[in-house]
Amino acid sequence: MTEEAAVRTEVAVRNILIVDDEPEVRRLCADVAAQTGLKPFAVPSAEEAVEHLEHSAVDILLTDLKLPGTSGADLLRRVHDLYPHVAVVVLTQFGTIDSAVELTRLGAIDYVTKPFRIEELRSRLERVVKAVELQEENHLLREQLRTRPGFGELVGTSEKMQRVYKLIEKVSQHDYPVLILGESGTGKELVARSIHFMGARKERPFVPVDCSALVATLIESELFGYVKGAFTGAMQAKRGLLEAAHGGTLFLDEIGDMPVDLQAKLLRAIQEHEIKPVGSTERRQINVRIIAATNRDLDAAVKAGTFRQDLYFRLNVVQVKLPPLRDRKRDIPLLVTSFLEKFSGPDASPRVISEDAMQRLIAYDWPGNVRELENAIERAVALGSGPFVHVADLPSNLQYPTTDRIPEKDELLPLEELERRAILRMLRETGGDKLAAARMLGIGKTTLYRKLKQYNVDPPEA
Repeated sequence: MTEEAAVRTEVAVRNILIVDDEPEVRRLCADVAAQTGLKPFAVPSAEEAVEHLEHSAVDILLTDLKLPGTSGADLLRRVHDLYPHVAVVVLTQFGTIDSAVELTRLGAIDYVTKPFRIEELRSRLERVVKAVELQEENHLLREQLRTRPGFGELVGTSEKMQRVYKLIEKVSQHDYPVLILGESGTGKELVARSIHFMGARKERPFVPVDCSALVATLIESELFGYVKGAFTGAMQAKRGLLEAAHGGTLFLDEIGDMPVDLQAKLLRAIQEHEIKPVGSTERRQINVRIIAATNRDLDAAVKAGTFRQDLYFRLNVVQVKLPPLRDRKRDIPLLVTSFLEKFSGPDASPRVISEDAMQRLIAYDWPGNVRELENAIERAVALGSGPFVHVADLPSNLQYPTTDRIPEKDELLPLEELERRAILRMLRETGGDKLAAARMLGIGKTTLYRKLKQYNVDPPEA
């Protein structure tokens, strides 16, 4: 058996809890469940089922509605509230449409009418197992597949981006690690997705991990998983993200923020192709491609002792460096057009950006890079009206940009220049609210409007 098949077999074994007060029904259901590849546990009451759920991992619950003491309906409600990941199948004597709707409302995903045929029960359980597998896969990928494969959201025709595209095409055909460097907001995750979905692993999971967003004490358990009882609150075993990405790609975003003590364990996992879950004494084989990204200077981090040199060398087999948006301003019009189409809605004609507004966008240096530009266009579309996006629709720091140089020490500036700078600064701080700016400057509204016109700073419409 191959390593991949072994992992699949291990993952496919799921626990089913059978709840019925008739011993013969429990035995029959357990036999059918075992034939389906499930590991069955059987109890005669809802109270015992609750106790089992509190101490053991359960993937599927098969329960009768009529139980002594606490009813099956009450058990369903409790499971729905406390164990939403458990797939519930109900045994019932009422197989009507109304009862099916009610059971669905209580959280059941299927039901079997008593008396049932063995083949019917086996078929339902097999269907539920597939539903559970699909639910787990969707849970991993729902928030991860936010962009199209390939070069989907990577927009730009500049020479620097063309070099990035060529490098993506080359490295996507291999399995060695890739290190993506670039400032925040340049699109490092989009590059990682493009490498994955253009390669041989495109049908397997792409699992991103934001190392900067995870609590330091939880990173190890998130990456490597843990066994039941490994620590307080570990009521059941959990697969780590490295194992969840088996056969596919693990994207370690902001790898520079990973604690040094965990870097050694990650290096071993990459080199040995195996992991050891927290609290376990056994190692599991994995087949994962590693793509890492950071906005930090890892060379400086290695010298400072905050990043392991051996891990740096292991990750830096191929390096993809993304240019900041200020170094590829010729791509801004294409990016703006793309975002206008994205945020205008499928049934509406895309907005058109005015020439003045486009000039403001091109002149700005974009410290937040493409992400900041995208947010600016989304805001402009949301707050603007009509077919055009004007300067007034842009964020205040773009409406009232500052290109003022810093005055030399003891340098005296003309009173008019000081006044102009004070007005522009107040407009930026008030988000473009002219009435609030006039009030804070201690001048009247009419005076502010006259000064704006005098300094040629987007005078308001009459």
